[in-house]
Amino acid sequence: MGKSYRHLKSGTDVRGVAVGENLTLTDEAVCAISRAFVKWLSSKSGKTSFKIAVGNDSRISAKRILSCVKEGILSSGSNLVYTGLSSTPSMFILLKKSDMHCDASIMITASHLPYDRNGLKFFTPDGGLDSSDIDEILSIAEKEDFLSGNGKYFEKSFMDEYSNLLVETVRKSCSSDKPLKGKRIIVDAGNGAGGFFTEKVLKPLGADTSGSQFLEPDGYFPNHIPNPEDKEAIDSIKKATVKYGADLGIIFDTDVDRAGAVDSNGKEINRNRLIAMLSAILLKDKKGVIVTDSVTSDGLKFFIESLGGKHLRYMRGYKNVINKCKELNAKGEYSPLAIETSGHAAFMENYFLDDGAYVITKLLISLATLKDNEKLTDLIAGLPEPIESDEIRISFSDTADFREKGADVIKGIEKRTAKDKDLRLSDDNYEGVRVNFGKGLGDGWFLLRMSLHDTVMPINLESSTPGGNKIIAEKLLNMLSSYSFLNTENLYKFIHKL
Repeated sequence: MGKSYRHLKSGTDVRGVAVGENLTLTDEAVCAISRAFVKWLSSKSGKTSFKIAVGNDSRISAKRILSCVKEGILSSGSNLVYTGLSSTPSMFILLKKSDMHCDASIMITASHLPYDRNGLKFFTPDGGLDSSDIDEILSIAEKEDFLSGNGKYFEKSFMDEYSNLLVETVRKSCSSDKPLKGKRIIVDAGNGAGGFFTEKVLKPLGADTSGSQFLEPDGYFPNHIPNPEDKEAIDSIKKATVKYGADLGIIFDTDVDRAGAVDSNGKEINRNRLIAMLSAILLKDKKGVIVTDSVTSDGLKFFIESLGGKHLRYMRGYKNVINKCKELNAKGEYSPLAIETSGHAAFMENYFLDDGAYVITKLLISLATLKDNEKLTDLIAGLPEPIESDEIRISFSDTADFREKGADVIKGIEKRTAKDKDLRLSDDNYEGVRVNFGKGLGDGWFLLRMSLHDTVMPINLESSTPGGNKIIAEKLLNMLSSYSFLNTENLYKFIHKL
């Protein structure tokens, strides 16, 4: 049997265990996949030699992975420019706006995953790769169908230039050299790659950044997981924001392709609230379609429509929402934003790149232009928010053909719902099955879908009534009781608060 690297595919990236005894992201695998990327580039362009930029976040395995990427690229006859500690978005922007004249780039990162993981994320000037592109690269790696040669190695950072681009974006929009003067804005980088934002973006704009925390890169992430969705992480920036009387608190994930924020009262600006705020900013200038993933709230849809926009609730996966947004624009329907509830946000005005730092620049521009007594959260004052919102994951007791089984479950619930006069299938759902419950019956909805990466079925619940999610969950548990291959223990525990 030949080599197989399929287990390293994670959506549109390559990821695996990079530290410890049970390595999956081995030296051999990283070198082979890097060589395969060069061959893939050749198959798309007809060229046989490239200049490829490579950067990394703060993970402890970065040095080892870089060494293997270097071996793979140089031995394939292409040149490598090492950019050092970098953010993922900067690795794409350098293909557009630097004087390096690179043909492609690789970011060594595993986003918010634990410290022992790492991976590779690939870019061309057209953007990040799609899932099918990763399949092709892994197939080339398995066949060992490589180019050969002797490339050269260079080093040049791009983070100063990238930071300056963000600074100039804010200055131009605010018509001021230091539009944040008099504002205290603090950053929690979670010991990832986002610490640059204080010194290289906020301070040049005039902000007081005292109180910022965990800015030093440390791949063990000793303080909390760098993840704007993680409760411990968001609680950390909330406490710091209130403690230091900041006007805004900012939190980045490890490689800065996602961000969240906290207002001066310590209230979160993430998930539906972040989507609503960015929608309010964009739709004020021009009405259009906001594309989100499938788990956004009914209140968000109401809010976007109240601003004169349209809300398209699409599939999970940041490349899915980005590609849908691109598709709409290609058809002539203006769509300025593709965003997941996780915080992946891609603006049409910024190459449809999911860039957490760019998200924050949009908030900074709004913050800088507030009038006296106005607050940033006034932008989303009209957002109806659910009383309850929960996510539960159920698994498969038998994982053989689990995707086919999951599809059968979804079809079965659709059929049962269609026959139940008290329930209604959502007519704007593109993923899984989303069922609406009227007042007195739960006053909300559930979404049951297949996970993109894991052998589980996530369930999202939302209700506008206290105790509503329990009522909805009980109904769903009853619907699932006939599927013996499902492990619904977590759903049962949620209902009974075990």
